[in-house]
Amino acid sequence: MWIDTHCHLDAAEFDADRDMVRQSARDAGVTRCVIPAVQRAHWADVAQLAERHGDVYALGIHPLYVPQAQEADLLALDHALIERRDDPRLVAVGEIGLDFFVPELCTPEMRDRQWFFYTAQLKLAQKHGLPVILHVRRSADLLLKGLRQSRITSGIAHAFNGSSQQAQAFVDMGFALGFGGTLTYERSLQLRRLACELPLSALVLETDAPDIPPQWLYKTAEQRALGAAQGRNSSAELPRIAQVLAELRGVSLADLAAATSANACRVLPKLANAPL
Repeated sequence: MWIDTHCHLDAAEFDADRDMVRQSARDAGVTRCVIPAVQRAHWADVAQLAERHGDVYALGIHPLYVPQAQEADLLALDHALIERRDDPRLVAVGEIGLDFFVPELCTPEMRDRQWFFYTAQLKLAQKHGLPVILHVRRSADLLLKGLRQSRITSGIAHAFNGSSQQAQAFVDMGFALGFGGTLTYERSLQLRRLACELPLSALVLETDAPDIPPQWLYKTAEQRALGAAQGRNSSAELPRIAQVLAELRGVSLADLAAATSANACRVLPKLANAPL
């Protein structure tokens, strides 16, 4: 059994064939997907998709959507978490976090605004007893500061690409680290080394579909200029991504599937008992 701990199945890229995409992943052995929301307008959609496909979901406001978010959205998130508190498919608050890679999000005003929405959502997660799914991009240290202040003790640092010291800090706080398509690139030397050095108990698998395509789907800028379309990532790619990690670590696919699935259920406790 494979669990894709981060798949944006509600993304517009899947509008034409969403159900077929999910079935292809199921045929490949991906029995569960975690579908995190990115903005208020998507909360109902991710819940409906999880219900339709036997998956689970998270509700939150992504840092890339903070510029257009309103403080009223935080109140709405609180209400949504109350209304859905008995929904076994609601497993986390997410995708939330900080992004200091996108230039327009790095102004002093936007850094402060991101911090406000991040910490407010951490407080909601703590209030409702839910783990968090974190967006981590050049922001690990400040994310960790927020976690320490809020006393959140469980969740996933999605698409982790930080230092070994930062990785250990997340692990020490009870988090798992998400590894996906970036791991498949031979030039990702630091990330591959980290994926091998960390204890297996610290790892979960993800795709971030439709984004972060693995190496076999990636098209260079030159190829795109010649008309090649960028490969669309999907949860069906997860077993092949896992194969890369298994070879790097020298473990069997069966052992990797069992370990990463158990890890996902540990850091997202409601996942284990969510209906199929």
